[in-house]
Amino acid sequence: MISKKKLKNLSFLIYGLGLTGKSVVNFFIKNKIHNFKVWDDHNKDLFKNNRTSNLLKTLHSVDYIILSPGISLAKSKNKNNLIKFKNKIITDLDLFFLVKKFSKSIVITGTNGKSTTSKILSHVLKKNNFQPVLGGNIGAPVLSLKIKKKNTIIIEASSFQLSYSKFIYPDYAILLNITNDHLDWHVNMKDYINSKFKIFENQNKRQFSLVNRNFKNLFKKKKLSGKLKVPNLKKYITLKPEFKNNYLKLNMNDENMSFVYELTKLLKIRKKSFLNSLNTFVGLPHRYEIFMKRNNCIFINDSKATSFQSTKFALKNSKNIFWILGGMPKKNDKIILHGLKKNILRSYIIGKNTNFFKKQIKGQIKFYETRTIRKSILKILKDIRTLKKQNNTILLSPSSASYDQYLNFEKRGDEFKKLSKFYARKYF
Repeated sequence: MISKKKLKNLSFLIYGLGLTGKSVVNFFIKNKIHNFKVWDDHNKDLFKNNRTSNLLKTLHSVDYIILSPGISLAKSKNKNNLIKFKNKIITDLDLFFLVKKFSKSIVITGTNGKSTTSKILSHVLKKNNFQPVLGGNIGAPVLSLKIKKKNTIIIEASSFQLSYSKFIYPDYAILLNITNDHLDWHVNMKDYINSKFKIFENQNKRQFSLVNRNFKNLFKKKKLSGKLKVPNLKKYITLKPEFKNNYLKLNMNDENMSFVYELTKLLKIRKKSFLNSLNTFVGLPHRYEIFMKRNNCIFINDSKATSFQSTKFALKNSKNIFWILGGMPKKNDKIILHGLKKNILRSYIIGKNTNFFKKQIKGQIKFYETRTIRKSILKILKDIRTLKKQNNTILLSPSSASYDQYLNFEKRGDEFKKLSKFYARKYF
């Protein structure tokens, strides 16, 4: 472990001054680590006293480059220079594990469901007196967290954060799933998978590695040191009749919840306590969020579904769906509706990439090119009157990123909820 005292003798370049980069700057200032420079491709004004004027010279001279998670070596305008010094690149997660002291650490990654899983786990541990602190890709950057030795740290880690990490070694590392996503950022699927496996690489024989059954053989092939655990999905499902929480009864949660159950067994939490804790959990916004029921219609905000793989969960768990989709599609994503078409009445395509979605769903389901959420809702409410079906579902599950029309998926989901409530009052 590198102590804070030793950090003061090292030099750093903080590359990227978003939330994570700023948290690193504040961490250095708080701990009186003065030998650092900053660089941001877009913001020339922040931290002027520490800004480097010669990027190449600084990259060459510093001991470590702390890269913000949004920066891809494949796409950065300084990629050639960054690649040249790739061996120096670390992340805020590395700094966290090098200097922080805590009771236990849990790192959760995966393509789908990691935020909800992290939040559920934090909720269960809090109910069982573990004093969890949650951060990373959800909430505050890890270096901004206020931590005491008795805390159990839960970190949601994205592939962006993990890709260049070198020193993380969680007591419990959890890989939920991997599907086709973020290939516009990663070079290829192999690179994406390898980034997820970073959570296991530095673990020792006393630490636990919880792995999706599809990647059990790859874990063994890599000869990693952690104690391998593959959650038993069937055993978890046997518990579901005891749930009072309707959100967790949905099949879409089963696989990820089996990881939570497996981990709680390792932490010696009794089954009864586990079940009692779950029954008080409230789902996260924008993840299959049932926010309104009105006149035989259920309104569901699933704006966090930024790939078709994540949308499939919503389509499986709903009936008589009026489906709003569209936005910025993920690289190599495909919409295959086998077994799901029967649940969908009509679809409404929003965003600036309508041709992609029209080609994907043409011949599978009936669709309209509405382009905006507002026009989609108005068209849906008219169609509901025309079709005269019972128990309708109005679903925003876009299967794509939001950046063509919105700052983020939260803004997209918030607008859908706001407009739905406004027009529902007029129509019903």
